[in-house]
Amino acid sequence: MLKQPLYEQVYQKMKKSIRNGEYNVGEFLPTESELEIQYNVSRTTIRKVIMMLVTDKYIEVKQGRGTSVLDFDATQKLNGITSISETLIKRGMDVSSVGIYVDTILGNDKISNKLGIDRNQEISRIQRVILADGLPIAIVENYICSEKVPNIMEKIKNINSLYKFIEDEYKIELDFAKDVISARSADFTESQILNVNVGAPLLTLNRITYAEGIVITYDKVKIRADKYRFEIDLEGRSF
Repeated sequence: MLKQPLYEQVYQKMKKSIRNGEYNVGEFLPTESELEIQYNVSRTTIRKVIMMLVTDKYIEVKQGRGTSVLDFDATQKLNGITSISETLIKRGMDVSSVGIYVDTILGNDKISNKLGIDRNQEISRIQRVILADGLPIAIVENYICSEKVPNIMEKIKNINSLYKFIEDEYKIELDFAKDVISARSADFTESQILNVNVGAPLLTLNRITYAEGIVITYDKVKIRADKYRFEIDLEGRSF
């Protein structure tokens, strides 16, 4: 295995320090000279690392004042269809899924109605926990009419983004989604999975995705509210 370049090693260490809260949002980092000594590297290496952290929106350089830490929690814009995993990856995080479990169930009134199918049609259910930099962020359940994704159980062993998987494997292009976002408190099971206290705030996302007017997925997601947020751009007023 090739050894990581020195600047990459320092970048990962500084990013970890920021994400672990060693530097609070708005706090200034040590000076370049102090970072040189701390990491035992050259000024050139430190400046390269600083630029990488700026590019990934972990810090900002304030002329004449120093380098301060930005609010780096993942933000998902709601004016485009993107998954939790895709949002986290764009933030430069190492994203993985654990506890992936795929099975086939018969529909019930609620889920079948969401998918727009008959109650007796089979549904593929995908359940998993999403990690970002090793930290559990979200519990995800996805439901898809099995006819639309044949043999998915054999193909989906290594998955991060379900949407990208569907697009690549089944050539289904998602073009519309309806979201319902709400808040709730973590119960005991959720607290154990997400490593939070019982009663900690969670964001819940219920989403239906479409391709050319046909329902593709019904998604149920529970997300740590302290590590994720949604953002929407609004234009004009309607009343």
